[in-house]
Amino acid sequence: MFSDGNPKSEIMLIGEAPGANEDQEGLPFVGRAGILLDKMLAAINLDRKKVYISNIVNYRPPENRRPSDQEIKRYLPFITRHIEIIKPKIIVLLGSTAMNALIGDEFVISKMRGKWIEKKFGNFKTSVIITFHPAFLMRQPAQKKMAWIDLKMIREKKNKLNI
Repeated sequence: MFSDGNPKSEIMLIGEAPGANEDQEGLPFVGRAGILLDKMLAAINLDRKKVYISNIVNYRPPENRRPSDQEIKRYLPFITRHIEIIKPKIIVLLGSTAMNALIGDEFVISKMRGKWIEKKFGNFKTSVIITFHPAFLMRQPAQKKMAWIDLKMIREKKNKLNI
């Protein structure tokens, strides 16, 4: 399973699917996007060991493509159960694939990022925020300023919840 970090963590990050580096190592966010994610976390006084990281789909889709709707639907019960087991106080959805899978296909990330959503997973309710995926930020560096706004919101919530 592609997960990393502390299973007792109060913060869970969920990405799309493993890339080539992640597929080889069996851990999420270990390539260039992982280096950027580590920097993003450090900017709000977090590190990888203090969060729990997983993906919507836990295998690398052929040709590193976006997971299909069928693949997402097949894995959705697993990530939902994963959330119920970890019981994070904060979930950070990294990118539109994670957002669409857990919040709904009718939303676009440019309108949803930077907003807190209270979401129920089974009998468990938590705070969810959406931000850009680090791989997207590497392709669109101008969007890093928006991600920084999101990160500051996560830091504020983390402090408010004494995490």
